[in-house]
Amino acid sequence: MSSTDTTKRFCEETKIVDKRCCAYKRRQETTTKSTALLADMVKRVRAAGIDARSVLMDSWFGMPATIVDISQHLPVICMVKKTPKVLYGFEGRRRDLMTIYRHLKKRRGRANILAGVLVTLKDEHMAKVVFVRDRRKKDWFALLSTDIHLPDEDIVRIYGKRWDIEVFFKMAKQHLKLAKEIQCRDYDAIIAHISIVFMRYQFFAYQCRMKTDHRTFGDLFYACCDELSDISFIEALYQILTLAVDHLRAMGAFCEETAQTFFDLIMKAALYYVNLSKNKIMANKI
Repeated sequence: MSSTDTTKRFCEETKIVDKRCCAYKRRQETTTKSTALLADMVKRVRAAGIDARSVLMDSWFGMPATIVDISQHLPVICMVKKTPKVLYGFEGRRRDLMTIYRHLKKRRGRANILAGVLVTLKDEHMAKVVFVRDRRKKDWFALLSTDIHLPDEDIVRIYGKRWDIEVFFKMAKQHLKLAKEIQCRDYDAIIAHISIVFMRYQFFAYQCRMKTDHRTFGDLFYACCDELSDISFIEALYQILTLAVDHLRAMGAFCEETAQTFFDLIMKAALYYVNLSKNKIMANKI
């Protein structure tokens, strides 16, 4: 096992490797505290050209010091633990999550998002904490975002994407034989096995995306969604006008030519405003 504590490690490394190669660097990482590696991992990912809007983390890594270190490179969204040992700045005092929650005004009814509040972390870094109803336990849990301008709903929605990571590990362990198809103590062999399993998953994920996910068509998917919403709006307006024509006929006071001209003007105006809103959306994207 890899650990910073030498008493917990067995089968120490006996190979002689070049200190400039990746094998040596990975060996150094295995004897470094995991939370100390997170910022370096984020920098390495960004240097490789992989762009991201935020880093999602479980409550295991949701400590204020770790969050502040990573937020210097990318915004962080994570779950935080309910413990009296971790304190946040709130109303001029250091308080734990349970105390902060008791001081907040909750949303009424059965709202999924109970409350949101700004707090301070290490070195007075601002963050937003969102309290969410946990229906499984009839309790609540807290999500933290270093991007304080994100709405509460977006913080919950973005954190929900982290579930894909759990699905990935379940697939890798149950179906792709992670740590099951080999028995070895050689560090390089273990790294090679893990890399092969991850490559298998990438192949399957790519095929699944290409065959089942319509978002692979790029902007065409979103353009079709916008078009469908516009069509539904025009159809609804047309049905309302048709119903109005039927009522005018039933009343007996009806001029076909005048009504048709009036309704044509309304439809042209509706189409004009739909196209105008589309152009504004495209301009904002550019």
